Amino acid sequence: MAVIPFKRWIFAPDPDPAVVEALRSALTISPLLARLLAQRGIASPAAAHEFFKPNLAHLHSPWLMCDMELAVPRVAKALRSNEKILVLGDYDVDGITSVALVVSYLRPLADAPDTPEEQSRLQPYIPDRHREGYGISMQAVDFAKAQGFGLIISLDCGVKAVEQVAYANTLGVDFIICDHHLPGDELPPALAVLDPKRLDCTYPYPELSGCGVGFKLLQGLTEHLGLPTAPLYAQLDLVTVSIAADVVPVTGENRILAAHGLRRFNVTQAAAAQAATPPLAHASADTLDGPAPRHHNAASSLPHLSEGLRPGLAALHELAAPRQGPLSLSSLVFGFAPRINAAGRMGDAHRAVNMLLAPTQQEARYTAEVVDHMNQERRLSDARTTQEALALIAEDPDGATAPATVLFQPHWPQGVLGIVASRCLDQYYRPTVILTERDGMATGSSRSVAGFDVHEVLEACAPLLSQFGGHRAAAGLTLPVENLPAFREQFMREVAARVPAGQQPVRPVDIDAWLDFTQLTGDFLIEMQRLEPYGPGNPAPVFASAGLRAVPGSVRPVGQAGHLKLRLAQPTHPSGLVLDAIGFGLGHYLPRLLEAPEALISACYILEMNEFRGQRTLQLRLLDLRWE
Repeated sequence: MAVIPFKRWIFAPDPDPAVVEALRSALTISPLLARLLAQRGIASPAAAHEFFKPNLAHLHSPWLMCDMELAVPRVAKALRSNEKILVLGDYDVDGITSVALVVSYLRPLADAPDTPEEQSRLQPYIPDRHREGYGISMQAVDFAKAQGFGLIISLDCGVKAVEQVAYANTLGVDFIICDHHLPGDELPPALAVLDPKRLDCTYPYPELSGCGVGFKLLQGLTEHLGLPTAPLYAQLDLVTVSIAADVVPVTGENRILAAHGLRRFNVTQAAAAQAATPPLAHASADTLDGPAPRHHNAASSLPHLSEGLRPGLAALHELAAPRQGPLSLSSLVFGFAPRINAAGRMGDAHRAVNMLLAPTQQEARYTAEVVDHMNQERRLSDARTTQEALALIAEDPDGATAPATVLFQPHWPQGVLGIVASRCLDQYYRPTVILTERDGMATGSSRSVAGFDVHEVLEACAPLLSQFGGHRAAAGLTLPVENLPAFREQFMREVAARVPAGQQPVRPVDIDAWLDFTQLTGDFLIEMQRLEPYGPGNPAPVFASAGLRAVPGSVRPVGQAGHLKLRLAQPTHPSGLVLDAIGFGLGHYLPRLLEAPEALISACYILEMNEFRGQRTLQLRLLDLRWE
């Protein structure tokens, strides 16, 4: 019996057999792993060796980034002259970790060892989501001037802040911008704009997170001052959280940084509890005047990387991922990122910064518990708002067939709109905009489907908008409330014009290869671990298996959100291997599985280890099912 597919299965094209065989032979690996490498564009044994062993020595020179030669000496001058530095970042995870990164690395250089925090010459600043909005505000510039800060380092924001930076210039406040978003037509008149996405920047890897750009600034400063690299690499726990949370490609430099950062998470619980970020030795006046070498990689000689997390992340680890077993980038996305984000969404993002900068385990634990409580409040608010949003779609006569979703309710909390947009997109796979009212303006977030550029649609609606920014998959926007009807109509029209007539977007599932259960040996699972860390650009392999059957009595719903759990067997398997499987959001298959328990099915899935009560077992995370 035919079934209308809920998802479109897309199998990766077969790679060149000669490349696969060359990899298999040279590396002594299985044909399947060689195929997966070739499908990821790794075509030589040398490239495979580099992929399997990410090396900090292969980081690009920071001096290849445009304006680095201006930014680094200015920071060194501020340190040398005891100038006050304001470190400003966005209120999301990338911005918060970026601020914590720069403050924790520079504070030992800027202050005497016994300087009280309230007297520190280096101060973090996160704009208030509600009063100031995204990015650099005029209020932040006024604050810097009033408090005597001569230099502002902005992180994960600022590349479009032309007016704000120009205003700072009139007040005698210098700006160094570290951003990774697409610039506008005009760059801000800052002393330095570090952004690998600048059209005139030839930096070899443009996909850094905002925290990653801040790391490159510190890497340049480390070289300029002739400092040891161990304290710099001790900051990779923060960089890794930003890479995971900001969904940047886990390729190139990001993969190197993330692989080494994850090592700091995956130490024993005892070591993590005792370790903190190593202090950075204070530099002498001669060191602060040191020259800046050009096109030299400071990581060429690798010191030992001290293990363990800073107290703030160690405390968050206990709350977010108390189980034993290695953490992955996915663990950081679902366990750490929402808690850090919640501080900015539900209150004051400085609480998350304070947690990451906490000097002791006791202080870190207290702030982590506060942040965790804020995340619980955020989840309740998220659930309520999502329920209301889905009800509005269901009540709309055209809600199920519209080309896009545009919803507005003045009472919705602004901090959860992006999450709600993602939830609605999960239910109705189409471009989605969720808006609330703030100070007489409609403001909110948009999310898009694979292959559809929502930022391009917002550009077409720009005359109706006061402000917007982001990228093809997600963006924020603000517009006058009175423009809402016209915006909704034009947004719908623009989306419809970009979708073929009569076709609704269908969620794709990219599949790497067919897999028989007989291939699922212990050696195979160990071999697959060599592809980690997984993330965008290097996703966990997706396999498909045919001729499967649900084990009688194992099929059941899970939770309230339409999840599915069952056990799957392949009748042709010689030893009768049976595997647990869970399908998040696949509860709509439950009736058919129960009605035809003997039917053969095909499944596409990701292999993962499930931990329960100290036991680790192989589990299939189902992405879709098909009946044969």
